[in-house]
Amino acid sequence: MTEAILLVGGKGTRLRPLTVNTPKPMVPAAGVPFLTHQLARARAAGVTHIVLATSYLAEVFEPHFGDGADLGLELEYVTEDEPLGTGGAIRNVAPRLRSGPDEPVLIFNGDILTGLDIRALVATHESTGADVSLHLTRVPDPRAYGLVPTDDTGRVTAFLEKPQTPEEIVTDQINAGAYVFRRSLIDTIPAGRPVSVERETFPGLLAEGAHLQGMVDSTYWLDLGTPQAFVRGSADLVLGRAPSPAVPGRCGDRLVLPSARVAPDAKLTGGTVVGEDAVVGSGARISGSTILAGAVVEPGAVVTDSLVGAGARIGARTTLDGAVIGDGAQIGTDNELRAGVRVWCDATLPDGSVRFSSDA
Repeated sequence: MTEAILLVGGKGTRLRPLTVNTPKPMVPAAGVPFLTHQLARARAAGVTHIVLATSYLAEVFEPHFGDGADLGLELEYVTEDEPLGTGGAIRNVAPRLRSGPDEPVLIFNGDILTGLDIRALVATHESTGADVSLHLTRVPDPRAYGLVPTDDTGRVTAFLEKPQTPEEIVTDQINAGAYVFRRSLIDTIPAGRPVSVERETFPGLLAEGAHLQGMVDSTYWLDLGTPQAFVRGSADLVLGRAPSPAVPGRCGDRLVLPSARVAPDAKLTGGTVVGEDAVVGSGARISGSTILAGAVVEPGAVVTDSLVGAGARIGARTTLDGAVIGDGAQIGTDNELRAGVRVWCDATLPDGSVRFSSDA
């Protein structure tokens, strides 16, 4: 079966402060590093050899995953000294590939949670004789994405930058961040400089008359680029809406890792995850949220659609709604944090110091 390249070099700047100490693919989703879900899904589709293209905080990947044997995989790691972009990263790991010139190589972006049928994408690639095949997904509002129109056989006809006007929205199909390349094409990407597959490689191949095939698969697809999306993706994994063989436990309303301590009268719903050694106090209500390892949620706190970083403390009766609390931050009692607020790692908020509503 096919081998794969996993692009995990991004800095994850949109996810800060989650990514201050941890590269984006290693932030826990549903109890394990997000990357674990991608590796497990690739393995389930028959992939056995994966090369990880790393850059930012590259040193944390190999100590965690090693040679991949625990996942039934053979993993290799290639670290970029200078960030090379998506195309440059693909070209940079080419020497580690073992496929013949006409064999397919799978390529995944490290920040997409998807239910893509990987085998179907490879089968489409092989049956159409394409040079590159792209997973496309349909989105209700494509303005934030590059558009990828196709003809009635699924062949890609153009790559359009993010549309600015209604007339420019000619399709709701977008590039979903998973590709199959004919092995020989990878060597045509310029080496040793930054290259974007989306802006340079794909449009260039199209202009040269290469066959680029699109496969629309709209099962489940989420770009985990923002903290809110990351929290939702983790909850969807726990709830079973997003498929993964790597969720450590049965799907349901909550996932409490074995060493966590949760008060009997605390209420956990909506795909909430409580990490290793975390503590949830009496009467706390947590919905759709991720509480990372060693964090403490004190009695009576209410946490909704939020992420609480490793070792952070949320004071009694404090309310979080759509908040991101960095690792080690200390939030005092009776605070109210809402609306996408981000509290940086190791910051301290005194008791009753921040509110969004009056104190009545």
